[in-house]
Amino acid sequence: MPLFDLTGRVAVVTGSSRGIGRAIAERLAEHGARVVVSSRKEEACRAVAEAINARHGEERAVVVPANISSKADLERLARRTEERFGRIDVLVCNAASNPYYGPMSGISDEAFRKILDNNVVANHWLIGFCAPGMIARRDGAIIIVSSVGGLKGSGVIGAYNISKAADFQLARNLAVELGPHNVRVNCLAPGLIQTDFARALWEDPASRAAYTARTPLGRIGQPDEIAGAAVFLASPAGAFMTGQSIVIDGGQTIT
Repeated sequence: MPLFDLTGRVAVVTGSSRGIGRAIAERLAEHGARVVVSSRKEEACRAVAEAINARHGEERAVVVPANISSKADLERLARRTEERFGRIDVLVCNAASNPYYGPMSGISDEAFRKILDNNVVANHWLIGFCAPGMIARRDGAIIIVSSVGGLKGSGVIGAYNISKAADFQLARNLAVELGPHNVRVNCLAPGLIQTDFARALWEDPASRAAYTARTPLGRIGQPDEIAGAAVFLASPAGAFMTGQSIVIDGGQTIT
């Protein structure tokens, strides 16, 4: 089997109506996977699925909307995928929230809890719904999209960074628990990527200039530049990799 062949595999990608999630869904489909496109808004998901099917054929992408803040929605996402395709081989936990921009001293309890619930607890829930089938088949790949922010502090997105640091540990711990069943769990840690989600950072001239000044490539990243690493982790090429975090950050040194 070619190292990056995903033919016949079924992949669920959360937050895949735009940005990094959409790029990952498109590249997984390009390499042969059947993809479940999921986010809160069904219409936006449908546009992505239709584009994938137009390119690769019908049934390569289907839509199952889900709000990551709802445990019932996430269970429905897993169950409907299994009912449709009989299995989940690849899970990409990409969806996340960051409703607050500013110092930790100013964040409300509600906003802090929302960040932790949506960025950490929701991943725990969805993995819990998808992993049993992987365990039964002794085969599966789980990818959590964390952030380079989880490796450093910030004066404006500190709560988000805390949640992303927790995602690193979630992957490490689940790798220990699921590894004996041949289920791999890894993280991707993108740097500053030009998405709507990160708009507050890359549209701010001072923030963008500071970032690019300390990055050897001298620019911010694009969503599709993250997708290849997801294909690697989902495919046979990544078969001996678990509990790891791949930093995709243009060569920026983390201190």
